[in-house]
Amino acid sequence: MTAGGSASMEDGEGKGGLRAALGGLTTRGRSFLAAGIAAAICAYVLGQGDLLRVGLLLSVLPLVCMTVLLRTRYRVAGTRRLSPSRVPAGTEARVHLRMENVSRLPTGLLMLQDRVPYVLGPRPRFVLDRVEAGGRREVSYRVRSDLRGRYPLGPLQLRLSDPFGMCELTRSFSAYDTLVVVPRTQPLPPVRLSGEASGYGEGRQRSLALAGEDDVIPRGYRHGDDLRRVHWRSTARYGELMVRREEQPQRARCTVLLDTRRIAYQGTGPDSPFEWAVSGAASALVHMLERGFAVRLLTDDGSSVPGQGEGGFAGSTQESADSAGLMMDTLAVVDHSDGGGLSRAYDVLRSGNEGLLVAFLGDLDDEQTAVAARMRQRSGGAVAFVLDSAAWMHGNASDAALAASEERLRLLRESGWTAVAVGPGADLARLWQQAGQQSSVTQSALSGGTTGFTGGWS
Repeated sequence: MTAGGSASMEDGEGKGGLRAALGGLTTRGRSFLAAGIAAAICAYVLGQGDLLRVGLLLSVLPLVCMTVLLRTRYRVAGTRRLSPSRVPAGTEARVHLRMENVSRLPTGLLMLQDRVPYVLGPRPRFVLDRVEAGGRREVSYRVRSDLRGRYPLGPLQLRLSDPFGMCELTRSFSAYDTLVVVPRTQPLPPVRLSGEASGYGEGRQRSLALAGEDDVIPRGYRHGDDLRRVHWRSTARYGELMVRREEQPQRARCTVLLDTRRIAYQGTGPDSPFEWAVSGAASALVHMLERGFAVRLLTDDGSSVPGQGEGGFAGSTQESADSAGLMMDTLAVVDHSDGGGLSRAYDVLRSGNEGLLVAFLGDLDDEQTAVAARMRQRSGGAVAFVLDSAAWMHGNASDAALAASEERLRLLRESGWTAVAVGPGADLARLWQQAGQQSSVTQSALSGGTTGFTGGWS
């Protein structure tokens, strides 16, 4: 539950002016004014004094209501609150509006309207009765979107009217809020993936090896250090108080690569292959963070999120939460790139110390298959979910297209990838389990001739 913006509005003589008030006459007010003018003209032509008085009354009434409404000062404060402010696609969020009359005069009838994008649903409208001085009213409405993105809510509008309904004035607040609709995520089963680089164990925390006498690298004493950590041998050697440096835990790393190339996907909409890849990347990010990995999001154009911290990865627990929100916000607005290759992403990956690489790839040609194969050399373990956009769009691909797709999967597997083909509407949890089984088979085949091992997660 997050607090939204608040603003205040004051209607007065200096705001809107006479032109705004005339423009705010309702149909009833315009009808009264037109009838009064017509009656006055007829009275003048026919010489009827009583009819003239009736015409003047009809004409003056909307003008008096307009003047009173224009000169009456209302001070109204509004607050919007989103609950929550970040929701998965297809999930509802509730918007709470609170109006408070901070003036000494009661208000008239108020019509409250909030501006929302069309994709979130119809524009909400509420009618509030007379609000006493110092009183408040609270209303709420729901918004929902099947499309991820960032959607502005507001500004809030108030429509004031006189008791006779002759005139209405509309005022807008300046504050607005943003609803972030992130991709859908799917719980993934705990599986074990393996690779060939050492040092990642079971995907849990490991400690850096410390060198030196007694496997200790001492440092100078700092105010607040525990005296039980004083290393007396180093203290005698250096002539100053030295303490043992604590072991520095290093979290196992995982890079989630999302292929956003426009030429790699066909179709649009919530059920398109690109949206499946975005949702899959979001699910993988959440799953790996829950397993204690330091995770980053990488796209084909070389953009990495988070861009700072421990080598570009999520750091401590609090940083992980912030970084997870940042990565999900990035996936909420990610769009197709105009690039044609994966070379920029390949350049970002560092040789041999990237931990686990989980990739969601679109259509690959021979050149991009070769680039992806070289990526495997720069990671401890690699899993690729490869989508065939043609099969998604047309249901059944030709025999030649199927043969080409199988050949590219074979090349990826021979280079060390655990490559899984993604068919139309495939279930990611099932494919995740399948990737774990393929990885176990690969590791069993390799275990006879090598002892190098990278754990995955469990």
